[in-house]
Amino acid sequence: MKVTVQSKSGIQEFSAETSDNLLYAGLKEGLSLPYECATGTCGTCRARVMEGDVSLAWNEAPGLAYVKRSKNEVLLCQAHTAGDCTLRVPAKVERMADGAPRPENFSGRIENVRRLTHDVMDFEVALDRPMSFHAGQFAAVTCQEVTGARAYSMVNHEDAPDRLKFVVKRKPGGGFSDWLFDRQVDGKPLKLFGPLGRATFRPEENKDFVCIAGGSGIAGMVSIATHAARIGYFDQHKGHVFFGVRTMEDCFYAAEFAEIARRASGNLEVTIALSNEDPPQDIHPEYPEIRLAGGFVHEVCSRAMAGRFGEIVGFVAGPPPMVDGALRMLIMEARLPADCIRYDKFG
Repeated sequence: MKVTVQSKSGIQEFSAETSDNLLYAGLKEGLSLPYECATGTCGTCRARVMEGDVSLAWNEAPGLAYVKRSKNEVLLCQAHTAGDCTLRVPAKVERMADGAPRPENFSGRIENVRRLTHDVMDFEVALDRPMSFHAGQFAAVTCQEVTGARAYSMVNHEDAPDRLKFVVKRKPGGGFSDWLFDRQVDGKPLKLFGPLGRATFRPEENKDFVCIAGGSGIAGMVSIATHAARIGYFDQHKGHVFFGVRTMEDCFYAAEFAEIARRASGNLEVTIALSNEDPPQDIHPEYPEIRLAGGFVHEVCSRAMAGRFGEIVGFVAGPPPMVDGALRMLIMEARLPADCIRYDKFG
């Protein structure tokens, strides 16, 4: 089927199969359709159906609260068509630059499930073929047992790996996280669509960076720091990672960050911020490369980086209230320009 997109930058066309949602179909053909979570949560991929018959795969998608269904608006990430259609998108839609990894459909199986804390786990997915992606990107993940896709950032980063690592924090009532935590999921099949996301590390910018993350939002920051260390980026640049958790018992990936910090020869500073208790000391008791501080992670970052922001790129990920606080700090206090602040809105 032919899908015609009317946008602020003109008219574009792409092909779609009935099995593909319209967002994924357009992204696969290289169109810069608007999205954030790509899973039905945020409402960013809103479009109006001008012609044709478009149906929704998930009528309870939370992001539908942001569309005007009385005006025939849909979420592209949930929309399917059985014939030609015309959509109006309230954004610029253009052809993506050559060289950027285009998202595709992948299959995989869960392996190496590991509990990190009482409510956090990580696992690997063995893919049917390698996936190229930029550090900081994510994939939309689905399983047969749970309705809808979930967005998870890749923890690892290599050149076209055939295995991806994800970290998941259990959420009350979260269907996918309940499935992961309550079932024996080793060997279970998954479907993935990716890579997705624009909050990416771009070494060619030659800037220092600061990462502010809470909970499982740390995944993309591990990927960024790993990539930077692997290419020798810390030889000439500094990185700062601020990781917010509630208590020392909620800490994870300390060993991984300590190893990256050792490879960075002092040019990667890692601070774990404890929001619900005072730190036992200023330095992590097991990993001297990591500092400890008390308070919300964006406040800890503000204090530690006062007067040191300068020419820097900021990455933010985590629960929505934490992300909002970090963004306010980076805009109002750090005075970073918009193109130097990067985050993907999953919720």
